[in-house]
Amino acid sequence: MSTLTPAEHQKSGPARSTSPTALNTGSRRSRFGKIGGKSRMDPTRNNTAAGIAAWLLALLFAAPVLWMILTSFHSETDAATNPPSVAANLTLDAYKEFFGASSGVIPWPPLINSATASILSTVLVLVLAIPAAYALSIRPVKKWTDVMFFFLSTKMMPVVAAVLPLFLFAKTAGALDNIWFLILMYTSMNLPIAVWMMRSFLAEVPVEILEASQIDGAGLLLTLRKIIAPVAMPGIAATALICFIFSWNELLLARVLTGVMAGTAPVFLTGFVSSQGLFLAKVCAAAVVISLPVLFAGFAAQDKLVQGLSLGAVK
Repeated sequence: MSTLTPAEHQKSGPARSTSPTALNTGSRRSRFGKIGGKSRMDPTRNNTAAGIAAWLLALLFAAPVLWMILTSFHSETDAATNPPSVAANLTLDAYKEFFGASSGVIPWPPLINSATASILSTVLVLVLAIPAAYALSIRPVKKWTDVMFFFLSTKMMPVVAAVLPLFLFAKTAGALDNIWFLILMYTSMNLPIAVWMMRSFLAEVPVEILEASQIDGAGLLLTLRKIIAPVAMPGIAATALICFIFSWNELLLARVLTGVMAGTAPVFLTGFVSSQGLFLAKVCAAAVVISLPVLFAGFAAQDKLVQGLSLGAVK
């Protein structure tokens, strides 16, 4: 085996480096281009593109709502023009008509009925769903998956398929145009969804906290009220808000099962739709006013709603 002298080594030229540093440098050059130059995979550019796409998607979803608000401030003649008159004069005539300026029909009884049915049914749903979710998550019963599937199966049948039996039952029981029967219907309608959501939320409660409460001698009601409720409050708020929105926006059951005394706000809104005359501006004004309670509830529980939906409802 021959060895090179220093002079011969210089003549042979520098050897190509195969050190890990050189390999890493070559890998970086192949992936990102020249060292010190602009990276081909620029995270700032990707974030900007994602932000622009998110804003465009948000504007796409908000465009109908913004158009509804703008139309509510137009006169009926301007609202019915084709193509729509965007720069038409703004007026409050549609809102005056909604509050009964000329007809004398005020919207307060339907709004009160909607608030009563939505709030009371939401409270009943939470009272029934939290213990059920506790039994299915923290203290699971046998074959709890079958129980959850049963709850889910109750939502598979469309509501319109049950309208006639419910109407006949309410007519026989003398419960037509009764707000309490509507509250019962809203409770049964939202209970399966609430149980599914609350089970996902309560599954996140640490078992060590419950074991410590049992050691201290806390009963079931005290555990639910003092320990589980504060920990799962974001999930409870999210569930309550969703049940409230579903109850407030429900139209089919309220249209069939109620009349004059127990009519809700969505039923009152449909009263503006007529085959005679113009009604588009009044309908938009009514939709804006009826949507305000849901918006206020969403803003009031915004932080709890975000925490709750990210906790486990969308797993």
